[in-house]
Amino acid sequence: MEKQQKNTSGVLRFRRWARKSYAVFNSIGRSIRIGVLSLSCSILVLPGHSQEQPDSSRTIATEREIDLGEVVVSAQRTPVVQSQLMRVVQVITRAEIEQAPASDLAGLLEHLRGVDIRQRGAFGMQADISIRGGTFDQTLILLNGVNLTDPQTGHHNLNLPVDLSSIERIEVLQGPGARIFGPNAFNGAINIITAEPGKQEASASLSAGQFGFVQASASASVSTGKVNHHIAASGIRSDGYIENTDFRNGNLFYRLQIPLGDASFDVQAGYTDRAFGANSFYTPKFPDQFEQTRAEFVSIKFLPAGKINLKPLVYWRRHHDRFELFRDNAPEWYAGHNYHMTDIAGGSLNWMTSGKFGKTSLGADFRIEHIFSNVLGDLMVSSKPVPGEKNGEFTRSYQRQSLSFMAEQSYYFETFSVSGGLLAHVNPALPEGISFYPGIDLGWQFHENLRWYATANRTLRLPTFTDMFYTGPTNLGNPDLKPEEAISLETGLKSTIGIVGFEIAVYRRWGKDMIDWVKFPDDEKWKSLNLTAVNITGIEAGADLDFSKTGNSRILRHAGIHYTWLDSDKQSDGFTSLYVLDNLRHKLDVNMGLRITKHSGIDWKLSLQDRSGGYRPFINGVSADEIPYKTALIADAKVFYNLSGFQLFVEASNLLNTKVMDHANVPQPGLWVRTGARFKMKL
Repeated sequence: MEKQQKNTSGVLRFRRWARKSYAVFNSIGRSIRIGVLSLSCSILVLPGHSQEQPDSSRTIATEREIDLGEVVVSAQRTPVVQSQLMRVVQVITRAEIEQAPASDLAGLLEHLRGVDIRQRGAFGMQADISIRGGTFDQTLILLNGVNLTDPQTGHHNLNLPVDLSSIERIEVLQGPGARIFGPNAFNGAINIITAEPGKQEASASLSAGQFGFVQASASASVSTGKVNHHIAASGIRSDGYIENTDFRNGNLFYRLQIPLGDASFDVQAGYTDRAFGANSFYTPKFPDQFEQTRAEFVSIKFLPAGKINLKPLVYWRRHHDRFELFRDNAPEWYAGHNYHMTDIAGGSLNWMTSGKFGKTSLGADFRIEHIFSNVLGDLMVSSKPVPGEKNGEFTRSYQRQSLSFMAEQSYYFETFSVSGGLLAHVNPALPEGISFYPGIDLGWQFHENLRWYATANRTLRLPTFTDMFYTGPTNLGNPDLKPEEAISLETGLKSTIGIVGFEIAVYRRWGKDMIDWVKFPDDEKWKSLNLTAVNITGIEAGADLDFSKTGNSRILRHAGIHYTWLDSDKQSDGFTSLYVLDNLRHKLDVNMGLRITKHSGIDWKLSLQDRSGGYRPFINGVSADEIPYKTALIADAKVFYNLSGFQLFVEASNLLNTKVMDHANVPQPGLWVRTGARFKMKL
């Protein structure tokens, strides 16, 4: 830190925040007042680059005390500290990840307010994530601010090359984010942020449990000269909890930062390979299904210094998918497996400047999405061999591209703040070729401990390649699908008083041309259609208590309770909805951390889930009448002991052995116990 001042009360005052990654440690144990806070702009602010050297002529004097533990996030294109947000953003920190009774990303997100995780495969082998009653295709997924959302299907969105040991924090934006991130941030966005390179530390973990479960990971963050590195490898496998639910998954991830004067390049690359028995995943008529996916990606981002705050980014991701309707003993009529190879490539340029009254942000994003397949797309003139498959051939392909322009202006006037923005999206799939998606956020700090906000946004979601083209024994795609669109209004209150943090939100979404797979009584196949309209009303409320702030808590470390209510005014009149109308009507999440001894404790999470909709069981080869989903009570727990860099733990998912049916005819595992150890050391 620089320009340090000290007043008679012993409170340190800093007029600027240095770029040094270690600067925050200079403040440990001291009361801090930040007079000028200048923040960089990226898709989401990343650790180590969220507070940059300011241009003294373009800073904003906030003159307010903030907790240095606050995370800087960006629910807008211009970032702010979490307490000033005019949107609902839930942040999972590294400490919370280490305490959570979860072994994978899906298990970690399961207990977030307003978030719905529907799993077919255990431990995230295939997990669908939706926010506020949306579908899994309506949530945008980013890794360190890079959009890795899969255009083939949202089923693959969480096929990421990182496990929990490499994640520093997770930011979950609830509500539409098209004007911030572009298409497909229809109901929200999730940014997964990995550990900062160059921390000079290493870690490893190993755990084992029921059903042949084994999980291992290792990572290191080091510096070689001025170049910072982070490398991680992880793997997980199991024999499965019932027939044809075995799985394996391996990940490699590398990130480095290369300095260029005061600026730097941020480079990341990853690879993931997973294979799993897909018992009844897509149809109960043929339960012996199997799937293998692979993905590799690379991105390069330039982080500038000085007055010209232009941030270019380029990225590429390839995803391979082999789906086998019959893992063994295929019938004679079976034509063969489904093969897909999807590429996304893109580039963006973002610029931000700060003025007397606020911040201005402009951005442009170009994205190409392409698929080779033997099922999805248009027929090719000549076939193409499938990489790595002896007998596979691609016979179809499809490509689309889009160009987005974003603009946002944020103003801060003492207790009042406003942020308005616009997305102009150019895409041949749109009726006019171009469409505009505006939004505005308001905030009012009408009491030192109470903040009101309100938002209004228009958003869109493009159909996936599966929505458009997939045709199989039980499905019929629709290449004439229109993009989904919606208008959302939201208002709420946020409050922090001592150890208590509280939020409440009320929202309404008017959706049109909603895409769903539906089946009418006399149909043999699910059809992909644009439903006329689906409107959703919801209420969210939550409170968290952090007893570590008191410094003398002997038993409780933290506790929280969160509730979500949701209502859809579109009912399945004469048809069965596969996705759009199957949402969590009521969700109650409770969490608590207890201290056993100085070095040990227990964390547990409880989720009561009441889901709308239902499924049609397959009995004696025939699809029976629809059965409503049953209310499920899911409990997870973890007991740990920490000592000198080691953590020994025992954790259990579905502690109450509840029968859970997240989707269709795929039963989820009951009680599953694991035990293991983690180790971390400074280098």
